[in-house]
Amino acid sequence: MRTHSAPAAPSVDRHRILLVEDDAAMASTMVRALRAEGFEVELATDGERALALANTRPFSLALLDLRLPFVDGYAVLERLGKRENLPIIVVTAGTELSDRLRSFELGAVDFIAKPFWIEELIARVQLRLKRSKRREPGRRFTIGTRVVDLDARSISGVELTRAEFDILVFLLDRRGQAVTRDYIAAGVLSPGSEVEARTVDSHVGRIRKKLGTDGRFISTVWGVGYRCELET
Repeated sequence: MRTHSAPAAPSVDRHRILLVEDDAAMASTMVRALRAEGFEVELATDGERALALANTRPFSLALLDLRLPFVDGYAVLERLGKRENLPIIVVTAGTELSDRLRSFELGAVDFIAKPFWIEELIARVQLRLKRSKRREPGRRFTIGTRVVDLDARSISGVELTRAEFDILVFLLDRRGQAVTRDYIAAGVLSPGSEVEARTVDSHVGRIRKKLGTDGRFISTVWGVGYRCELET
């Protein structure tokens, strides 16, 4: 993990972060850096402890290593990734494309490969928490036979991961516009991934599959990206 000597100003909001990391030295560095930014941090050094903490107290965000004792990080991600109120950033030594895609498929909102700059980690955490506040409450859309409730972050009869729901909302907010994959990635996923375009394609493909015939409102604009054809 890379660090920089410049001090950072503390954050105003007191968010509680769940840090799941079994490497003692790295965990200590991450805890100090997060607390210096004003975050409250709870550390779990294995998957079993991470699940126990997540089930007993609320967290604003989780930072999750995939290589964990007792309960594998993928199993933890599969359990917690379905929670709309808990964004999960994977922070792991795995650099394979399969690691990234599987993480997003299970509900991660971002993926940071080790080693990393601690300033980048803090920036991504702050960006994700800011995005969590930008939801416009009280809006509903009808998609075929289904109702999308943006305030409740739900869609009738379908269970979407956090990233899938964010992409759905992003397209609904820009209905009628041709939106590039890069624009979707920049607006929904955190920046910096080398596989953002393919990640967006994977998410859109799963949204369409889960919605069935109701998913036809997302059309492919060849050579560009996607367009929401829904009229509301």
